[in-house]
Amino acid sequence: MWQRGGMLSFPASRPNAYTGSPLDRAAEKREDAEWIAHALRDPETLFAPVWRSRSLLRGLEDGAPEAVLLAGAAAHPLLGAGRGTGGEDASPWAFLGLWEQKPVFAVDVSHEDEPPVPEGAGSFSDLRQVAGLLPAGEASVLAHARGLMHWRVKHRFCGICGFRCEPHSAGHVMKCVNCQTSHFPRTDPAVIMLVVRGDSCLLGHNIRFPTPMYSTLAGFVEPGESLEEAVRREVMEEAGVAVGRVVYHSSQPWPFPSSIMLGFHAEGLTEAIRVDETELQDARWFSRGELLRHKELGFGLPRVDSIARRLIEDWLHA
Repeated sequence: MWQRGGMLSFPASRPNAYTGSPLDRAAEKREDAEWIAHALRDPETLFAPVWRSRSLLRGLEDGAPEAVLLAGAAAHPLLGAGRGTGGEDASPWAFLGLWEQKPVFAVDVSHEDEPPVPEGAGSFSDLRQVAGLLPAGEASVLAHARGLMHWRVKHRFCGICGFRCEPHSAGHVMKCVNCQTSHFPRTDPAVIMLVVRGDSCLLGHNIRFPTPMYSTLAGFVEPGESLEEAVRREVMEEAGVAVGRVVYHSSQPWPFPSSIMLGFHAEGLTEAIRVDETELQDARWFSRGELLRHKELGFGLPRVDSIARRLIEDWLHA
């Protein structure tokens, strides 16, 4: 809770969505080509297919979604598409880790007009729409697969010399065939913060929001900048509010496509708001009472699987 003259943190009430992975990433296996080759042939191995940034799910119609991982004969078509015209894998794949000692791989089948999965196995859907309803750990595995496959398909060519890259380390390194530069998966750090002053918090309506929804402010960390400095800069740039103390809350992988969200509560030192109209349509101070009645007042809050919602709720119910 917040106190006059000081600030105490609002600890995370429960794990964020996309955390708590059940996988042992088993990084030492990535360089064991013989083990990886055997795992790819093993009928017990599980594959998490990704098709055009969507994950394979079932139970959507019943409101009880589950992740679908394929194994055995059902998984063979995923890797059976051969190689592309440039020599690259037509179906990029990567080893994710071990789930209860079973190898788990991600495989991207986006080049297929119709995903090669068995009839009735499920359908490809946007993970973000249902992550809050998935069993514990499943959302993390699917997000892991989605993020790594996005990187694989977007880094087929070297950013240094432009030549083709080939996968190494079981899909975790892309190495240039010409200059031999190794490229690694990218994760972009972004700060996301709930600014609190007295019994009110600062929320903004982003110009990209399609509905009347208010959320926490956020932005990417710039080179040479600490996380606390990034929080203060982003709040000042977007809303013109000065920030004092900054307290860490929790983090959340957000591979949509490649971010890690670093969540904070922050102390608002000033009250006047100056909106950056290139980022926000509006920004306001909301009381706890207003947020508890947000539907009645005609505005929404962030999606339940987001760290933005967790930052709000942990302050709201402190």
